[in-house]
Amino acid sequence: MNKLINQILKFGVVGGIAFFIDYALLFIFTEFIGIPSLISAALSFTISLLFNYILSINWVFDVKQKQTSREVFIFVVLSIIGLIINEIIMYIGDIIGIYYMITKIGATAIVMVYNFITRKIFIEK
Repeated sequence: MNKLINQILKFGVVGGIAFFIDYALLFIFTEFIGIPSLISAALSFTISLLFNYILSINWVFDVKQKQTSREVFIFVVLSIIGLIINEIIMYIGDIIGIYYMITKIGATAIVMVYNFITRKIFIEK
């Protein structure tokens, strides 16, 4: 049980940093570069996901050996699903008229839970 709590705490730290990267890049891409928010959300999500992946396999989860192509493929598929969930929530927020930076907080919370559960099940040995 302590191992699980430790993992959740580490995942929270990694997720918090990844959220900051995602959130800041979303704002920069949209407000300063002028990219539409749905595209900005996909770009920022992908960049923060790469950061999250590296720290997750090196610090959070028990991944003792080098990742096989199968495990990387599973991670990519799970990540694409996470991106789709993120984009659907961002799109719904846009339709409803919620400011995209507020919608992003909810989307991140939902995808974070999805990421932890799926990575725990499919990536950790």
